Amino acid sequence: MKGYNNMEHSIRSVLLILSSSLIITACEYQEKKIKKEVEIQEISRVIDNAIGWFKTKDFELSYNTFAQDSNLLEVHPDGEVVSGFEQFRKNSEIYKNPEFLYVRHEIWDQKINLSESGTTAWFFCMLNDISTWKGKQVGWENTRWTGTLEKRDGRWVIVQQHFSFACE
Repeated sequence: MKGYNNMEHSIRSVLLILSSSLIITACEYQEKKIKKEVEIQEISRVIDNAIGWFKTKDFELSYNTFAQDSNLLEVHPDGEVVSGFEQFRKNSEIYKNPEFLYVRHEIWDQKINLSESGTTAWFFCMLNDISTWKGKQVGWENTRWTGTLEKRDGRWVIVQQHFSFACE
């Protein structure tokens, strides 16, 4: 009888340890999943800011959305390559012209992936980026947009982006 009680106690102890471990593991998994979802929402906001800043011509928002160093790379559908933040900033000057106005932008089919380390992300989406220049509509429609972001000093910045049009 005494040996039976000890064995029953041991089984209960093992079951208690196993169930506690499962609960802790499930909670850690849920916490990690929520953290990843929060990061992806923040990355999505940064991606939107890369185009949306122009609505109010918030140049500070634009500049803070991108890596402010020589590693910044941007490739346009016409083949133009912008290398480094200084060239990016210089190219942005045209948007200060009062005749260059925001009309709208739409982002859809967005897919964001986050690295295991949580410090790098890459994305794909489709983009319409429409403005007017001297009263005429300009911009990109049905544009494929891919890019890479890094988390630097606790915030996400775009370090590389590429825009292209599908061949008909």
